[in-house]
Amino acid sequence: MTLDPLRNEVRLAVEAAQEKQAVDISVLKLAGAGSFAEYFLLCSGRSQPQIKAISDAVEERLERGGFRLKHREGKAGIAEWVLLDYGDFVVHVFSERAREYYDLERLWRTAERIDFPEAGHEQPAATSQPSHQSELPKSKEVST
Repeated sequence: MTLDPLRNEVRLAVEAAQEKQAVDISVLKLAGAGSFAEYFLLCSGRSQPQIKAISDAVEERLERGGFRLKHREGKAGIAEWVLLDYGDFVVHVFSERAREYYDLERLWRTAERIDFPEAGHEQPAATSQPSHQSELPKSKEVST
């Protein structure tokens, strides 16, 4: 699946995350999964500055596209998880440690999952199951 069939705001957010070198970019299509949102965009940054850059880029790109942010959780620059809530579309930007700990892909494993390559790599693939299962990290302390 390419970006084209996705809703415009999801496509714009994925492109912004890719431009900031986000890793492990996935979209979960939650429609019909009993969720309050239709889509989750999940991605990770390798450092606090990168998490901030990704979340700022997504927010700026969606604002330019006419999409209004309803709520933001996590202070960019210090949080390990930044959440951008656009109503029926939610962006989650994690540290790699927080992403592994909270494991939203496992929590929403019944949702269709679309994995996107890092910028400049091959086309994304849609899956009905997560492509990886991770164990909880030893440290359970994660700041938000």
